[in-house]
Amino acid sequence: MSVSVVDHDAVARFFGLDESATPWLRQLAAEPAPPSAPLPDGDELAELFRRIGGNDEELAGLEAMRPKVEAPAARWLLDRCVAELAAKTGNGSVELLRWPFLSDEPGTLGRYFYAFVFLGSIPALRKYHQQRGISDEVSWASMSDLPQQMTVHRRIFGGGGLHTQTWLTLPFGGLLYQLGRLQFNLSQIDDDPSELEAAGAPFRRGEPVIGCHIPERGPLDPATVEESLRWAAEFFPRHFPERECRYATCHSWLLDPQLAEYLRPESNVIRFQRRFTPLPGGKDDDAAVFEFVFRTMKADLDSLPQNTTLERAVVQHIRSGRHWRVVPGWLELPTA
Repeated sequence: MSVSVVDHDAVARFFGLDESATPWLRQLAAEPAPPSAPLPDGDELAELFRRIGGNDEELAGLEAMRPKVEAPAARWLLDRCVAELAAKTGNGSVELLRWPFLSDEPGTLGRYFYAFVFLGSIPALRKYHQQRGISDEVSWASMSDLPQQMTVHRRIFGGGGLHTQTWLTLPFGGLLYQLGRLQFNLSQIDDDPSELEAAGAPFRRGEPVIGCHIPERGPLDPATVEESLRWAAEFFPRHFPERECRYATCHSWLLDPQLAEYLRPESNVIRFQRRFTPLPGGKDDDAAVFEFVFRTMKADLDSLPQNTTLERAVVQHIRSGRHWRVVPGWLELPTA
């Protein structure tokens, strides 16, 4: 297959995609053909991946897949995904790009494909960070979520790849930043106006806020949390002065008040939880807890480890016939 005959149908055949991907591929095909994305290879790939915190195991998987990206259909899609992400960066939108899964099969390019998209987007992202005056420290640290998510993928699925491509359009689209212990992204309120008013929330639908996220990066001790919140209160007004954000929101199972039935009041999780005022909404989501506590998608309670208070609490709660909830909350950022 030569480059001249590659079209969206050829891409669908190459990756084995069904008709649900056709509208997305047609949309990409309707855009002007982008330039070839600057995809690293060889020593450059190794150096770049390690620069953003990647380990040798995930690097070996990338190196094994790297030649397959040069297949014409793969290059057609990669160049257009990189261009789509670059066009979104800095355009004022805070929405994620919802790219579809390309493969459920281990050891296939489809499992690794979006990792190469993000690697190919780094030059444009670095330029954007520099235009915003963002330090090299924060710039590179914010990209470290790619190897982190690849490690999580291996723990969940038992092999290399990436399954969180939609989430990663936040850091690689210039919206999310690693500031110490926590991550923060540019966001806006999309809750029901009447529910916000009834809850006494200090903001209204459509107003800009900062989203707060808790990556798997060690203890959630109060001092490091406070440091991150103060950093965010200084960072966003400095680098994004056009978006006035006084508040941070968080949507997490860590804000589920049921955790207080199992954890000590002085535990890091409960102390973190108490920083936030609950918002209306939330949903039962045991699967989210399984994924983040045990790094598994399976609900076989008998096979789950019971080594920590939190692990025992998760299982005991579900055995009792109850469910864990993802709960939204808000806090006012510290004075910068």
